[in-house]
Amino acid sequence: MSNQKQQKPTLTGQRFKTRKRDEKERFDPTQFQESIVQGLNQTGPDLEAVAKFLDASGAKLDYRRYAETLFDILVAGGMLAPGGTLSDDVTCTEFCLFKAQEDMETMQAYAQVFHKLIRRYKYLEKGFEEEIKKLLLFLKGFTESERNKLAMLTGILLANGSISSSILGSLFNENLVKEGVSACFAVKLFKSWLSEKDINSVAASLRKVGMDNRLMELFPANKRSCEHFSKYFTDAGLKEISDFARNQQSIGARKELQKELQEQIIVLLYLKKDNNISEQTMIGLIWSSVMSSVEWNKKEELVTEQAIKHLKQYSPLLKAFTSQGLSELTLLLKIQEYCYDNIHFMKAFQKIVVLLYKADVLSEEAILKWYNEAHLAKGKSVFLEQMKKFVEWLKNAEEGNLAPLFGIEGQ
Repeated sequence: MSNQKQQKPTLTGQRFKTRKRDEKERFDPTQFQESIVQGLNQTGPDLEAVAKFLDASGAKLDYRRYAETLFDILVAGGMLAPGGTLSDDVTCTEFCLFKAQEDMETMQAYAQVFHKLIRRYKYLEKGFEEEIKKLLLFLKGFTESERNKLAMLTGILLANGSISSSILGSLFNENLVKEGVSACFAVKLFKSWLSEKDINSVAASLRKVGMDNRLMELFPANKRSCEHFSKYFTDAGLKEISDFARNQQSIGARKELQKELQEQIIVLLYLKKDNNISEQTMIGLIWSSVMSSVEWNKKEELVTEQAIKHLKQYSPLLKAFTSQGLSELTLLLKIQEYCYDNIHFMKAFQKIVVLLYKADVLSEEAILKWYNEAHLAKGKSVFLEQMKKFVEWLKNAEEGNLAPLFGIEGQ
């Protein structure tokens, strides 16, 4: 066998240049725009024909790549430059949303065009939402009529589920808010939305994306109050939105109060334990603190309602320090003393006791003990008379709704 090293065979001949498979096509939105504009000019104002054209063109044109350009054209007639102005160096079309008639019927027809397009090409969903967000940021660059049309369209699209309520975040832009553009746009948008859906549907959509508690941000900080919001939207004919925002603020305030109460309870429990303070002493201090934290109405007929509303909020705190019968009795005596010393509260005593009974702060046993033997002399005849029917009810009736009997809401 020869030890000489054999040469490896080699290929000879012409070398062919291979195609680069990953070479990308040049990004050319101008050419794409010309194709879309030409098609829209041919279809004219017939939106059914426009929808069919867009449906067919998706098979030939790259909608995925040029989604922003496509939506710019359908809304404004051509590609938009930063700020919302049309690019000067490209051909535009008159057959677009901004050039259409400003009425709900026309806007509904345009909404159908977008709805059909996105339903046909699902991958456009995200791009369409991004487009709407961008258009909202460009509002200052549009005319009043263009804003109105966009607001009406957006309301319809929100109603039919084509876009998410998260797009409203663009309206909280500082410059738009400062100049009043956001609030004005929101009025048109909500009117359009509510013409398609009821307030419950609108509220559910807002809650889903956490927008339900942000509507106040449509106004500058110095006007961001429930009163201003309520007046603005009520005057605009949108009392449903006004009431919804007021309710949301109330819910938010209650949640915040509940959180604060939980923190207070923890602190007070530690204070009680560390300083060996009796529960009876604690409930007396807490009652005084709760009642002194409010500026009470001077009218007797109004102060009762105010007191019930206030104490209903603080009932969890009172409940945390009435785990013993003696503590409940102490609280009852404090209530009696307070109502006697503050003449406007004389008629409120019974309703306060009933409220705290319903809130499980006061037990039947404690109330009966107070009534039969443990009450103070202060205002005795007045308060015992007030409590007479309720005590009879405690002795004889099964537990049920107290509202019809004693004029107070149950828990």
